[in-house]
Amino acid sequence: MRTAKTRRLALPLAALLALFAFFGTKNASAQDILIPMDARQSNHLKAYGVAYWVLQKAIPIDWLLNYRGGSFLIEGFADLEKELAIRGVYFERLSGAQTAQVIASVESESTNTAVVRLEKPPRIAVYAPKQTLPWDDAVLLALTYAEVPYDMVYDDDVLGGELSNYDWLHLHHEDFTGQYGKFYQYRNMPWYIEQQRQAEAAARRHGYRKVSQLKLAVAQTIRNYVFEGGFLFAMCSGTDTFDIALAALNTDIVPSEYDGDPVDPGALQKLDFSQSFAFTDFRPSFNATEYEHADIDAQLPPQQLQNPALDYFTLFEFSAKWDPVPTMLTQNHVATVKGFIGQTTAFRKRFVKPSAVIMAEAPGRDEVKYLHGSFGQGTFTYYAGHDPEDYQHYVGDPPTDLNLHKNSPGYRLILNNILFPAAKKKKQKT
Repeated sequence: MRTAKTRRLALPLAALLALFAFFGTKNASAQDILIPMDARQSNHLKAYGVAYWVLQKAIPIDWLLNYRGGSFLIEGFADLEKELAIRGVYFERLSGAQTAQVIASVESESTNTAVVRLEKPPRIAVYAPKQTLPWDDAVLLALTYAEVPYDMVYDDDVLGGELSNYDWLHLHHEDFTGQYGKFYQYRNMPWYIEQQRQAEAAARRHGYRKVSQLKLAVAQTIRNYVFEGGFLFAMCSGTDTFDIALAALNTDIVPSEYDGDPVDPGALQKLDFSQSFAFTDFRPSFNATEYEHADIDAQLPPQQLQNPALDYFTLFEFSAKWDPVPTMLTQNHVATVKGFIGQTTAFRKRFVKPSAVIMAEAPGRDEVKYLHGSFGQGTFTYYAGHDPEDYQHYVGDPPTDLNLHKNSPGYRLILNNILFPAAKKKKQKT
């Protein structure tokens, strides 16, 4: 577990400077609203939606990292309390003196807390086919429930340059290797046939002979988007298949059952791991009938699945003052989160690049659940698993009702990511 580092500024002076800066720009008669994100919060997920709604009004928010679960502090304005009540979000009114005490506490050198200013709502895009059902994607569920606006984009949009219109992009249950999710056993099902037909038509439309070539072009475009400053968030197979496709840019790893020609005999030697974001030295699966893309995934076979009651992962603690980015991404009211599986359930630690920051792992196992890294001017965050409140999701399962999971720690990790791009950029401490 990482610990807070010691800063040079003495406590009394630091607190005084923080209070001076705070009150220097604040109307002393205004009342502040604190949205606690600890166990007292009645609806954690809706609270993120309120924060986004406030940012849409060009009103800044102070995100109090590690203070009562990562609370939000907002200067009161007309309709704020009404909106909080409508959405069922618990809040507390603070006087000027109480706000001063909170800020002094958060800025104290003796606490692992910090203030991060949120200023502008990120423009959000979800990469998925237009016919995707909301409950097939946990992020779509979270955004819809929290009432956060987003747009859907897919291959034509990405290759057409539309990503420049967005700050934050999500990938979920997608196969960037061009193997249709490795659902070969369902190849005679109408939905599979239609999926294949549409993918092949898109490949031809963009001048590619095979779907794997189309998906590589899409992956490389997203890679450039991140390099130029985009924020990428991926879950389930949108994580490892993205990296696998990038690493296989100079070879063919797709079995003939999917594209009509065999795997390149020298494929393993031609993988270029410098192209991938998070993973290295992995081995793709060349078995068309294996429901697995590579040995990155730590998923156990069905007969060896753990008891869901015993499956969990733990969040690392970071220094709020020195490592604000992973601290923002791990804000929660608990340190231990219940596990959940997916086509990609967890990442084997031995394949994670040293440059990636591991933010959560399963104790006692070689399994990473949540990681983050930088690439160029942007960042990527990978969160393994399919749905934090549906342990073993199946095709055709009913949608997860987030009204029953208003305080879900697993879903909170998703929503931390949509606010992360709104943070005011600070100079790196030296």
